[in-house]
Amino acid sequence: MAKKRAQESDEVKLKKKIATKTTNHSNPEGDAAVRSLKKRLKREQRKRRALAQRKKRAAGSKAAVSA
Repeated sequence: MAKKRAQESDEVKLKKKIATKTTNHSNPEGDAAVRSLKKRLKREQRKRRALAQRKKRAAGSKAAVSA
């Protein structure tokens, strides 16, 4: 059996983590942690957008014909 996915997506989790890290921005070492979280968030967003683009291209003119 496959693992069940969490209710929240990775993107939402990362956004929450970034928000909490930036509000508790008292230590100078937090900058690297926030930067790495932002990088991970951008990577997730790129993956999501690329997947949407692939699906759109795979559908091709089929979507236009059926609509």
